[in-house]
Amino acid sequence: MAVKRIIMDTIWCKTVNFALMRAAMSKFLGQYNPNITDSSRIALPKKLRKHIRGREVVLSKGFDKCVFVYDKNDWLEAAQKKVSSPRGDATTEELERYLYTSATEAPIDSQGRVVIPTDLISYAGLTGKTAVLGVGDHIEVWDSNVWDEYLGKVQKKVTANKG
Repeated sequence: MAVKRIIMDTIWCKTVNFALMRAAMSKFLGQYNPNITDSSRIALPKKLRKHIRGREVVLSKGFDKCVFVYDKNDWLEAAQKKVSSPRGDATTEELERYLYTSATEAPIDSQGRVVIPTDLISYAGLTGKTAVLGVGDHIEVWDSNVWDEYLGKVQKKVTANKG
């Protein structure tokens, strides 16, 4: 009986560990180009939505001219990683203010859409066509033209460093 219990406990632990590892390894990947509607809604692609637990995300200003989108459950951990310096450090305080004051929770509707607040739309210059990017632990929403320009600059740097 004790051996059976040990085997069952071991199987259960391995199953739980695999599920936790799988959840931790979930990454947002790819580029998509949905339009933003006049009512400030954008459809999050299904391939990205499947990695979001629950029906809410956190939106905030990105470090470039974009909007960050985080799984609500991952937001606090991700923000704390970006603000990793000790309290009292001026840079840390500036980063905290930047990230937290622009952050807002947003529900995902039944059609997979999120309403982006007007202040974030203005900040990122979102008009019409967007680039929605899976960037590992988060999603970024860019104006399509701004993204193309940024990507062109990055590609030049990457190819210049190869030669």
